[in-house]
Amino acid sequence: MTTARYRPTWDLALDPLVSCKLCLGEFPLEQMTTITQCQCVFCTLCLKQYVELLIKEGFETAISCPDSACPKRGHLQENEIECMVATEIMQRYRKLQFEKEVLLDPRRTWCPSSTCQAVCQLKESDTPLPQLVRCSICTHKFCSACKATWHADQDCQENVPMTSFLPGESSSFFKADDDDTPIKRCPKCKVYIERDEGCAQMMCKNCKHAFCWYCLESLDDDFLLIHYDKGPCRNKLGHSRASVIWHRTQVVGIFAGFGLLLLVASPFLLLATPFVLCCKCKCSKGDDDPLPT
Repeated sequence: MTTARYRPTWDLALDPLVSCKLCLGEFPLEQMTTITQCQCVFCTLCLKQYVELLIKEGFETAISCPDSACPKRGHLQENEIECMVATEIMQRYRKLQFEKEVLLDPRRTWCPSSTCQAVCQLKESDTPLPQLVRCSICTHKFCSACKATWHADQDCQENVPMTSFLPGESSSFFKADDDDTPIKRCPKCKVYIERDEGCAQMMCKNCKHAFCWYCLESLDDDFLLIHYDKGPCRNKLGHSRASVIWHRTQVVGIFAGFGLLLLVASPFLLLATPFVLCCKCKCSKGDDDPLPT
């Protein structure tokens, strides 16, 4: 990545302007940054904001070129990112990288103890069977499959919601008194999701799956949020009753509007159908006629 240095304004006036693909503005070359891997050019401010946003969201450890039509599908190198963002953001980026490495490594796992942040080594095995893992830091013994306390000669507990937390969080099992746990896994794609505020209706940014934060039940088809009218999650949405009623009124209004539009337009569609078919028949008949000689 190359970032030009400052030069006097009278020299900048002689330089041609370069267009940024993100903000569509035109800037002198001194205010542009070139990605080394693909040679795509963006204004430094836009690229900095783009990188910081991806790191703060927490899902991108391989930051790709922001140009969706980039021919080389380039990525920013770590030294390029380090020159662009603040120290605390860079530390978060390295932490995310390490967490993803451990998550994808079949020979390593996090200790599930709430007071321990150690990475435990697993024994190499040809079959992915649950095995006893003993943390070298806190000596906690747990199952490599379900992260519960080691259960010799017993199967892993079935139908346990996927709520394994990142290191330093509480138990990996969902409990009734753990509604305020800040990190859980998406029940569909298993990506870690952090909730710091807002309502209980969550949408995974990775797979777009909508679910309830408390019980992890799917809300993909619950447009009216009926889930929060009954059961253990009743009145736990996090919005006032008036706002819920207003949301439902809007949803019903949208569907009613489409239905009314279809009802009004259906007679015109029926009347227009013969004319459309007639025009098609004439066109096809004209194509079949031999050319005059």
